[in-house]
Amino acid sequence: MNNQKDEHTDKNNDNKPKQTKFARQIVIGVVLVIILLVITISVIGYRYVNRGLQPLDSNSNEKIEVKVPIGSTTKQIGSILEDKKVIKSGFVFDYYVKTKKYGQFKAGYYELQPSMTLKQISQRLQKGGSSESRYSGKVLIREGVTADSIGDTIQANTRFSKKDFLALLNNQEFVDKLKNIYPDLLSSAASAKDVRYKLEGYLYPATYYAGKKVSLEELVTKMVAKTNSVMTPYYTEAKKKNMSIQQVMTLASLVEREGVTEKDRYRIAGVFENRLDKEMMIQSDISVLYALGKHKKNVTYNDLKVDSPYNLYLHQGVGPGPFNNPSLTSVKAVLNPADRDKGYLYFIANMKTGKVYYSKTYEQHQGLTSKLEKENNAK
Repeated sequence: MNNQKDEHTDKNNDNKPKQTKFARQIVIGVVLVIILLVITISVIGYRYVNRGLQPLDSNSNEKIEVKVPIGSTTKQIGSILEDKKVIKSGFVFDYYVKTKKYGQFKAGYYELQPSMTLKQISQRLQKGGSSESRYSGKVLIREGVTADSIGDTIQANTRFSKKDFLALLNNQEFVDKLKNIYPDLLSSAASAKDVRYKLEGYLYPATYYAGKKVSLEELVTKMVAKTNSVMTPYYTEAKKKNMSIQQVMTLASLVEREGVTEKDRYRIAGVFENRLDKEMMIQSDISVLYALGKHKKNVTYNDLKVDSPYNLYLHQGVGPGPFNNPSLTSVKAVLNPADRDKGYLYFIANMKTGKVYYSKTYEQHQGLTSKLEKENNAK
């Protein structure tokens, strides 16, 4: 009996090294797996962080507006930036700014780009943003600006694009709809030929608001409605002068840009109307610049040859339509021009002083032109 027990004990003792070796192999295996997992996670984490540190799109020129609310943590700001597709990872952003000890980010509206680095974004957030969104919907139209320029303002301050705005100005269905609402204002404009934009000249200079519930059509309608409101007292005067509203607004748009002071606008309107009565071409540089579709400090001789119905060096009359959106002062100047009885047919302005000189003959005009050139050169 004792011999059997001894044999059984011996066998158990023989199995112990085997079990210990197997257990050791299991432990080693588990450790190796853990090490591999740690290495793999570390590599993945390193690559993730490294990618997150890079700009989302280094070639992008897109500008994205981001609002940082008051009291936002860096983690919350990172989440906002990731959601707005400005950065790759909000987690990495939070890690980065804490590691670099950036702080005191300011609330406000920011214009950021996917091409910016985390450092650039962090520095921008430290400087502070605007208190008002550029998409606030506030549209300020200044006197004498073109529809093209208004399109830039709309695109910069609303959710509407310049392309859609300009297209709407030539949408015949929309124009006819407005004509039916404001027949006295738009009857001649709706039927005008060879115009660049049918509603050019009828977008009254003022401040407008395009909230989230305001459509592009409603915004433009507001502008036209304002023009109609301002023009209503003058429809009768235009009829007495045998001028269509399109002619009034077109001539007023030239007066707007040619004159600086109210007094000069009334006189310049008189010069233009004297020239029209004598069937002379108006020959306004403003018409040439509009025909060219660009801004230039000086109009060249070659510019005067531009083939366009708007070029009043080549065509008689006031042109097919307004060259900009004029003020009421310029409209009133056209309806009640000054000094027509003095027979002025020419004018020239001193570009430095703004003073305007008037002449009855071309010889007098040339003499004044030469005099001003000498004075300018002398200075």
